Amino acid sequence: MDSELAALAASGATTLVSLMVTDSWTHARELVGRSLARTGSDATTLADLDNARTRLLTADTAADEQAASDLRAQWHVHLQQLVEDGSLTGDDLRVLLTSLQRLDAAPATRREIVHNSINGGVQHGPVIQSGRITGLTFHVHHPPASNPG
Repeated sequence: MDSELAALAASGATTLVSLMVTDSWTHARELVGRSLARTGSDATTLADLDNARTRLLTADTAADEQAASDLRAQWHVHLQQLVEDGSLTGDDLRVLLTSLQRLDAAPATRREIVHNSINGGVQHGPVIQSGRITGLTFHVHHPPASNPG
């Protein structure tokens, strides 16, 4: 294997492992799964990916880097073997790497919970906390006034 393909395999493994602990993992797994399906790899390879991700997510802080390093080495070898046996071409590997790098470079999707407390009186309508709002319309239905009869 030439040095360019070895470098691509190493970069692919590094990017793949880094995506294992992100919100982009599902999409990355699909990309890798499609590439592996074309190579004739069996379903155990995807199961191996899932197991690898689980190991990373459950590793304690001291073992995180060692686990990631082991997984990078494992997937580097796996990708190299696919190229060496002709199951994956250099172009296939480049396309996969480019797709994975796009995912890795995408802004992280964060789900944060925001809790606002309102005090200082009674509010009888919607309350909005914001910097600037334009073009907002509220339709408020007032109950009929009761007759003190």
